[in-house]
Amino acid sequence: MTDIKLESLDLAALLCSRVCHDVISPVGAIVNGLEVMDLEKDETMREDALKLVRESAARASSRLQFARLAFGAAGSAGASIDLAAAQSIARTYFDDEKAELVWEAPRLFLPKNKVKLLLNLLLLAGPSIPRGGTIKVLVEGTEDATNMTVTANGPNARIPPHAPDLLAGRSPSGGMDAHAIQPYYTGLIAQAAGMTVAVALDGETVRFDARSLAPKN
Repeated sequence: MTDIKLESLDLAALLCSRVCHDVISPVGAIVNGLEVMDLEKDETMREDALKLVRESAARASSRLQFARLAFGAAGSAGASIDLAAAQSIARTYFDDEKAELVWEAPRLFLPKNKVKLLLNLLLLAGPSIPRGGTIKVLVEGTEDATNMTVTANGPNARIPPHAPDLLAGRSPSGGMDAHAIQPYYTGLIAQAAGMTVAVALDGETVRFDARSLAPKN
């Protein structure tokens, strides 16, 4: 494995591609629905098209809200974010996913980067169970000493390719592409939050454990 060396502009471009990948499908569906409404005279077809537009607009909105918190600069530097707000955004996002989200976290304000890390772990957990299942979030501890666990349970559970190494900033070639950017970026957020992330597979469960680093003396 080789340490990844990625220019800031390349990182920004890959993250933009990651966000666009999430929103392009519902936005495309909105465009298609509007085209049908413009051309179709049958009221039943128009009603179906309008339903498609409404559902796709809601889906695009939920994905953009999730991306704003997971990838963006929500809040000022050093700001804390209410986990309840993160839960609401995550639940709306997972309404359109195959997996059911179970959230077990106290009403707690955490530093922005820790909340961003939690949401990015959810984005790793989803593809870990490609046939659906249950994703569970557990948060314990305090603002300074936080333990976060995301477990994905379902048929054919698997660790995303090279995820442990990418989380640690390494890859087979030292390069980066659109498929590898999610675990790599999650590792960067973990570093910024002063946390480590470990990944393990046990039967049909993939477990992501994020732990606060011990303070240096």
